[in-house]
Amino acid sequence: MVEEELYPPAGEREHSELREPRLLDLDAEKESPFLRAQKRVPVRRAAIPQKTVAYMAWAALALGLFFVAGMACLAAYRYGQHSWRFRVESSDDIEITGLANVTRPQVMEVMGEDIGRNIFFVPLALRKKQLEQIPWVESASLMRFVPNRLRIDIHERHPAAFARIGSKISLIDTSGVLMDLPVTNRKRFSFPVVLGMNFGEPQSARAERMKTYSHLMAELDSSGAHYSQTVSEVDLSDPEDIKVLVSDPGGEVLVHLGSSDFLERFKIYTSHVQQWRQQFARLESVDLRYEHQIVVNPDYETAPKQPALSASQVRVALAAGVRPATLVNRDSGKVLRPAMAKKGLKPGRAAAKARAPRSVGSASAPSSETAPPSGQGSGVEKTAPTAPAGGATTKPAKPSPAIPKQQGQE
Repeated sequence: MVEEELYPPAGEREHSELREPRLLDLDAEKESPFLRAQKRVPVRRAAIPQKTVAYMAWAALALGLFFVAGMACLAAYRYGQHSWRFRVESSDDIEITGLANVTRPQVMEVMGEDIGRNIFFVPLALRKKQLEQIPWVESASLMRFVPNRLRIDIHERHPAAFARIGSKISLIDTSGVLMDLPVTNRKRFSFPVVLGMNFGEPQSARAERMKTYSHLMAELDSSGAHYSQTVSEVDLSDPEDIKVLVSDPGGEVLVHLGSSDFLERFKIYTSHVQQWRQQFARLESVDLRYEHQIVVNPDYETAPKQPALSASQVRVALAAGVRPATLVNRDSGKVLRPAMAKKGLKPGRAAAKARAPRSVGSASAPSSETAPPSGQGSGVEKTAPTAPAGGATTKPAKPSPAIPKQQGQE
């Protein structure tokens, strides 16, 4: 056999392989990375994806649980609305805490209409507002406790002074709220009595006066001497002239402190009050408002007389701690005359000088009289303004000087 027949040329061998369809298909399956992809086998799928089905199942479960819970709540609401177990049967089911000056009957007067009412229908916000209208109550909080109990917490006001308005003495706090004196409480307060308030003015006006009062008391105690303990009465009627009634073993003295420098002016009074008592036969008032002078007994204008207190009011006031000096109805109808001490002035010269008329402020010339010297031989001169034709006294624009402030501070 010829060798060419046994081993055909390479080109012919390749052509003969392409002619064999069976070999062509097998080779195409093995070596066809760049030929058309094979046709995918179709798969039958569900109409709704599995994740969507899971979500829908959880949503249905949640909706069912919500429906069941809603029905349970509705049933519980109807049960609580009509069941006798949630009804406030008596005042014993109402607990009240924080009472000191507020009485339980005052609270029950507000809560009384809730006796026999379902606990869930008690208007807590309305009751809170009504309780805070009681003068002694600063704030109140109410809570429900199942099945049928109410709890009320009362926060009371803290009084800062007594207030005398007309023929009544009350307590007053720094906000200007007036409170009746406690009847059942045996607690005693150590406060001065403030004047100058009235029932007709708004609370904001009283609050402004009490702001001045708080500033005064704080300044008097700022040095640690506790001067406020000697003050039994504070007159706040004139914001430009705060007057305090000072009580000590020697008597009561009305001290004019003006509107500022309360502590410095009060120190001048305390350091010289004994000297003035020796110098003047009767020391009733001292005016420290002026920068270069001290006026003794300047209150020669008739002051309005306070209405008398009833016996029952006096007893309640004394039991509450009001000092007896402030309960005395002082005779304010008399005319007090300003006194003037001249250092080193002999009685003869004082009498001669007193005979000469002298102008005081804008008032007419006052009449004068002299008194025998007292103390260490210093002369005492008392002057009073001449009353006008109508018989009414007029107040000079500025009282006559009594003691040079340089002498008072020596």
